[in-house]
Amino acid sequence: MADHRNIGDVLLNVEGISLSFGGVKALNNISFDVRKGEIRAIIGPNGAGKSSMLNCINGFYHPQEGQITFKGATRKQMQPHEAAAHGIARTFQNIALFKGMSTLDNIMTGRNLKMKQNFLMQALYFGPAQREEMEHRQVVEKVIDFLEIEAIRKTPVGRLPYGLQKRVELGRALAAEPDLLLLDEPMAGMNHEEKEDMCRYILDVNDQFGTTIVLIEHDMSVVMDISDRVVVLDYGKMLADGVPDIVRANQDVIDAYLGVTHD
Repeated sequence: MADHRNIGDVLLNVEGISLSFGGVKALNNISFDVRKGEIRAIIGPNGAGKSSMLNCINGFYHPQEGQITFKGATRKQMQPHEAAAHGIARTFQNIALFKGMSTLDNIMTGRNLKMKQNFLMQALYFGPAQREEMEHRQVVEKVIDFLEIEAIRKTPVGRLPYGLQKRVELGRALAAEPDLLLLDEPMAGMNHEEKEDMCRYILDVNDQFGTTIVLIEHDMSVVMDISDRVVVLDYGKMLADGVPDIVRANQDVIDAYLGVTHD
């Protein structure tokens, strides 16, 4: 279990969330909370409903039942841009970067919601718009330094190896300075060395920025090493919720997930 000492009050509360697509129930009465400052993992076999759960949290999906409370505000529905404006950032299973743009410009897009000057001022690029861009660029440069990607700051991301593209996507999410960071399989497709690097950055984000993290990950050794608490889903239902050692010993979890080999 990760050794995090600065875990605070509940930041996110998921209550009785049910989500259906036609006759298929993707999520069935799911409830759990996320505390400020923790790394919270969501695990389960393919098709368990993990990504659907993240999509409900940041407004891509609107559940038919239940409610989500974030920073004390309860909502039935929220659009993704509203979730982002309230401090929720997200990465995706499939990299969603602008492949022809540089690392720096991709990470700058994470600042869009923070920009206050109107489009005309930005287009003319003078006065307040120029000062604002310089301030945003300072934040982005700090993210680039933090992720140790100075050498590729001007490189089009489409030319980068997979592991570095995933790091740039993490950088774009961090540029938004989120209170809650949702990571959807951030280590999928990585080799062992790339996974170790990504684990270190996730722990450092949590430790140095104080960012609360909800993480979907298939690599169980990673989950057990870096998570404070783990939620286990199986075909849309909740199997277990607790600290890694308790979850690892749960027979239902062993039967449904840990004892099964996944690609």
